[in-house]
Amino acid sequence: MRQLVIRNCSVLVVPETGECRVDEAQDIYVQDGAIAAITDTGTPVAGRPPFARSADARSVSASQTDDHQSDAAPGAAGSVDARSGGAGSADAGPGGAGSVGAGSADARWVDASSGGAGSADAGPGGAGSVGAGSADARWVDASSGGAGSVDARSGSAGSVEVLDGSGLLAVPGLTNSHTHSPMVMMRGAAEDVSIDDWFNRKIWPMEVNLTPERVRVGARLACAEMLLAGVTTFVDHYFHADQIAEAALESGIRADLAPTFFSSTGTEGREAAFAAVREIRARGEAAANGHPPRVTASLGPHAPYTVTDEDLRRTAEVARAEGLRIHLHAAETEDQTQSSIDRHGVTPIEVLARTGVLEAGALIAHGCGIREADLALLAPFADRTAVACCPKVYLKLAMGSTTPIKSLQSAGIPVGIGTDGAAVHNTLDLWESLRLVALTQKQREQNAEWMTVSDTLRLATRGGATAAGLHYLTGALEPGRRADIALVDLSAPHHQPIHDARASLVYSTRASDVVHVVVDGNIVVRDRTLTTVDLAEILEDARTLAHTLVDLSANSTIQTYAP
Repeated sequence: MRQLVIRNCSVLVVPETGECRVDEAQDIYVQDGAIAAITDTGTPVAGRPPFARSADARSVSASQTDDHQSDAAPGAAGSVDARSGGAGSADAGPGGAGSVGAGSADARWVDASSGGAGSADAGPGGAGSVGAGSADARWVDASSGGAGSVDARSGSAGSVEVLDGSGLLAVPGLTNSHTHSPMVMMRGAAEDVSIDDWFNRKIWPMEVNLTPERVRVGARLACAEMLLAGVTTFVDHYFHADQIAEAALESGIRADLAPTFFSSTGTEGREAAFAAVREIRARGEAAANGHPPRVTASLGPHAPYTVTDEDLRRTAEVARAEGLRIHLHAAETEDQTQSSIDRHGVTPIEVLARTGVLEAGALIAHGCGIREADLALLAPFADRTAVACCPKVYLKLAMGSTTPIKSLQSAGIPVGIGTDGAAVHNTLDLWESLRLVALTQKQREQNAEWMTVSDTLRLATRGGATAAGLHYLTGALEPGRRADIALVDLSAPHHQPIHDARASLVYSTRASDVVHVVVDGNIVVRDRTLTTVDLAEILEDARTLAHTLVDLSANSTIQTYAP
């Protein structure tokens, strides 16, 4: 049983609507990858959260508790907010009778230093301190060295780890809602060109050089970069996606992966992409050990201008039959939309509607060319369709517009924030992206009061989770959700003085401000250092292979950009 306590941090609370807030001096309790409780620091858990419930413990449903409690996500049944005092709870003062924890008949959440009734000094060999699963087990600060307390890195059953969050702000792990992660290998290799030349003279000729090994090396580098920046989930669209899946599983990040295909590869290419989706989904489920899978898959047709209506219809059929979502590019620019109207008499969104893609459920990348009339087509499918906004790309390629977030939200369409690939965005830094979303949306609407700091943070957290199809698992720090958490240090000069921590997060935060990162309850970044992979090895592999990807000597291309 994996157990983690993040002590004495501030917590960013992101409600579904309204203003975000920061709650100071909080402890976050995590069991088996899920948030079980959030309490005021120094206040042991009131009630009986499901930390291997004891014989006399009762699970408390959301309907029995106050509004701090959320519905338990799959795999987190019975979770309860520590502040609720729900049925079956007891006074949680140190050693409070009836408060229960790790598998015992009379276990307690006890800080090793508390000396609460029934507990003992947690010094080495302290009388009465016992291991998990005993008749009188306790939650003990893992740093104390008390008998029965174990650092979670040891892998011991029943271990508890305490992560010191003093001076740090815990935020929901960010979601990169649209990217092509292995394109970090092309970072800086396609600069100062038009969008047509970016595709036709640079990127698509470079992608002739793709191999599984090169994709794997790029994906490992991308996962490392995102984790170090507090991105705990990414939604990817690329080739050799099975290699990206392995990189995600290795690094500990959460991912939804869509194997890309063009109609120019024929039926064989399409079906191979579908088979890759099934393989990735099975691989993610096999690695989940009964918990919600950390790696999932979506179908990945490239775009309406590179995939035929027939192939889009077939994709939608497979999506409905197999319970999959579709991730694709559509209406990326106003020029694309006008070209579609001129050639086919319909907008790209109309193509998605008539081929069944919207009905099946889709994540639409960019959507800068979405028109007012398209909103009526999107609105009926707002429960399964979202749009990802990647503003740095639109600025850099002089695309002329950005995602119409205000109109989309007015129609109920969820929006997330992404980076696109680093071949155009240069980084996978979502802090940079969310900042640009706020700025470009204010400019687009000519309204300084639009896209507030709270709205921007919500897009990067709840919005991203919804775009990834994970709204029931991630996106907020609430009991029952998976523990995907970034701990950020706002003490640097570029934050000081702080009048509003939310504003600091949106307008001042850098990737290097992220100190610790937790994904699915596992510490994957500790003290700004990756714990799951060897960064030096990843960097060396990338440097060794990068030149092979950007080589244009083959004088060939995988596709022609002519929307």
